[in-house]
Parts: sequence; structure tokens; C-alpha cells
Amino acid sequence: MSAPTRRERLKGVSLIFACGTALFSDGYGNGVIGNVNTLLKRIYGTDVVTPSYSTTLNSVMTAAGIVAFFAALSAASSGAHHNVHGLLAMLITCRFFLGIGIGAEYPCGSVSASEQTEGKTIAKNAQHRWFVLATNTMIDFAFVVSAFVTLLMVWICGPNHLRAAWRLSLGLGFFPAAAVFAWRWTMVEPELYAKSSMKDVRIPYWLVLRKYGLRLAAISFTWFVYDFITYPFGLYSSTIVNAVTGGNDALTTVRLVCRYQASILLPAPPFCLQISISLFYMPGTIIGAFVIDYIGPKWTMITGLLLQALFGFIMSGLYTHLTGHIAGFAVIYGIFLSFGELGPGNSLGLLASKSSPTAVRGQFYGIAAAIGKVGAFVGTEVFPSIVLDFGKTNPARGNTGPFWIASGLAILSALVTLFFIAPLSHDGMAREDVIFRECLEQHGFDTSGMGLIETKDPGTSSIPEGHEEKETAA
Repeated sequence: MSAPTRRERLKGVSLIFACGTALFSDGYGNGVIGNVNTLLKRIYGTDVVTPSYSTTLNSVMTAAGIVAFFAALSAASSGAHHNVHGLLAMLITCRFFLGIGIGAEYPCGSVSASEQTEGKTIAKNAQHRWFVLATNTMIDFAFVVSAFVTLLMVWICGPNHLRAAWRLSLGLGFFPAAAVFAWRWTMVEPELYAKSSMKDVRIPYWLVLRKYGLRLAAISFTWFVYDFITYPFGLYSSTIVNAVTGGNDALTTVRLVCRYQASILLPAPPFCLQISISLFYMPGTIIGAFVIDYIGPKWTMITGLLLQALFGFIMSGLYTHLTGHIAGFAVIYGIFLSFGELGPGNSLGLLASKSSPTAVRGQFYGIAAAIGKVGAFVGTEVFPSIVLDFGKTNPARGNTGPFWIASGLAILSALVTLFFIAPLSHDGMAREDVIFRECLEQHGFDTSGMGLIETKDPGTSSIPEGHEEKETAA
């Protein structure tokens, strides 16, 4: 068989991105709401946009169509007679349904992208890399873009038209979601799915649980921990913003003190700092994308978790000193986030999508991702309480609590990964399908119905069992 041409290789990579880049729209939808929250508080005041509204708004999150529709509808949120509480209620409702679309898109996009990575045109030593770049890297990049778009809208609309700024920021999320349709319009099912799908036969879930249940539980637990750590720590960007602005409440200025002690007001909104913090995700996910093909997802994840725990402990022990040196705090905090992306951020999607056979890959990934989102919700809810509990005796210690807990959980997650998650190799999905088929046959399951009907051999009847007489009569 001849080696694939450059054009064929480019087409193979583009198919991976066609499946995975829908996650960019998901990342944008998740990232932009925190910035919109800031604008809503500035417009309507913290007495109206209470912490309960903000927490609910941050926590609730065909798939691409749902994301596109409710992204646009979020921008048009309004209450009866321009009531602010009605506006917020509608916005939360739209975000809830947007979350349904995002939740559906995660397994659909990621699983399809993983199956495309083992195509004949993809180099074996680059299979994991392209998957990471098309999924987790896209999500992280979307966080950066969402912060930049909000900043741009504030600059364009001005401080007197912040209502237009937040609506445009949300509404622009419609376009990347809608573009997914153009990417996927002419796609066909991946070869792995065509050969090993159990779409037309009954899946023996009892056997699947016996064989893959422990693996699923381990991946789900580590995903829970990752989201428990990652999502709530987005709240801590406000600590950096407040320190740099010197407590200035103005949205469109940052106060800098030069060497001559003169105060200078610059047109740099807090979103500039949010962009800077979000940018720390990028080196972690990009470097990790290349590391993961050499040491594998399992060891990449363990390495990232242990390094993240190390920097978390550093921030916990030196928190008081670091807050007095905001540049040092921001850098160490950014490295802490970066290692989270290098390790579990890049690896979990691969482990969830490639640790099970094709027949149940979507369900396997979907369950793990859903449990991860529960971790994000729980973390967002409990972290404020953690801060309060740690700060009872000394308020300065309050913000160290989440770093202590996150670092300890990262080590626990690394241990679970070490002992309960199997390593992945290149072309491992095809081998897993063979192993699963053999397991089914050993337990007396008829595997002849596996695969899509249109892909079976011409000599094989494509008429479903029990319908032969109807077909003959016709």
C-alpha cells in the first residue's frame, strides 16, 4: 500500500478538526459568561446581580443546533416590562438549554475526533497530538477569545453602552456553533465506527460493565477532580484584578504607579488581565499535545497532576508573600493552571474516548464527561465555603484553602490514574475493538450483526431479521 499523499494527510487532519473544533464554540460559551457577569454587575449593581445569580449563571451549562440557537437567544434575553430579575431569569434559562447542547457536543465531537485519528492518512506517532489540538486546545483558545471579544465589545460600545457589549458578546457565540454545520455536512462515518458499531443490535451492558466498569469509574473520578479544581479557580482571577487595579472600581481603567510614584490611568479593562490569565492555558495544552505522543496519556496526566500539586502547595505556603508581588503571583498561578491543561486537561478526553470499544464509546465518554461537569458544579458551590472556613481564624489564610485542597486532590487523582487507568498506545482503538469482539464471542454473543449495514460485504443480506417475507412480497 502506497504512503498517503500530502493532500490525503491534510484531509485526514481536517476531518479530526471537523469533529473537534465544535468544542471551540462550547469553550466560548463557557468562557464568555464570566465576563458577561462582570458587565451585568457594573450595569445593574451587586444588589440586583447577587452572588446566587452569578453562581447559578456560571454553573448551568441536534448539539450544534442547540448551542447556536440558545447562544443567539441568550443575547436577546429580556424581562417583562424590562424587569431586571426577569432578564436574569431568562438568561439563566437560556444558559441551561445551551448547556444541554454543550453536554451533547462533548461526547459527539470528541468521540468522532478520536475515531478519525486512527485513519490511514494520520501518522501513527501523531494520533494523540491531533486529537488534543482539535479538542482541549480549541476549548482553551476559546477562553482567550471570549475574554478578548468582551474587551473588544467594551472598547467599541464604550462605558455608556455596556448593555450592547454584553449582548453582542453572547450573540457572537452563534457563529462558531453554526459553522459546525458547514464542517460536518459532507462527513461520513469513521471506518472504526462502520466496522464495530452495535447500532442495529442489542448491547449486552452487563458484560460491558463487568469488563470496563472499573476503568470507567477511575476516569470519571479523575475527571470530577479535574473540573472540581479547574472551573472554580477561574474565580480567582478577580484577586489579581483587584490587586493590579488597586481596588479601582472603574471598568475601563487600570491604575499603574510609575517609579516616580505618579498614578497613571490607562484604558485597559480587567478583561485584559483575564486574557493574560487565560493565555497561561495555551503553553500547557500545546506543549502537552506533543509530549502525549511520546510518553502516552496516562503518564502525561500523572506528570501534569504532580507538577500542578507542587505549584499549588507553593502558592498555599507563600500566598501572603506572593500577593504583595502581584507579578510573581500571576506567573505562579498561571503555571499552576498550565500544568492542569498539560496533564488532565489534555489526557482525560483521550483516556475517555480510547479506553472503551467503539460500540459503547459514546456512552463511556458521555458518562465520564457528565460526572466531570458535576465536579465543576460542586467545586463552584463549595469553594466560597472553603475560603470562609480557612479564614475563620485568619482572613488572610482564607484564599489558601482552595490551593491546599486542590493540590491534595491532584495527588489523589495521580494515584488513581497510576493504579486504575490502563496506558494507551497508538492504534489502540482498533485493538480494543478486536478484544471486545472476542470477549462477546466467548460469552456466546452473536457478533455477525455488528457494523453498519451499508458497509457489510455484498454477499451478506442487508435485510434486518424478521423482515424477509415483507421484502419478498414487495
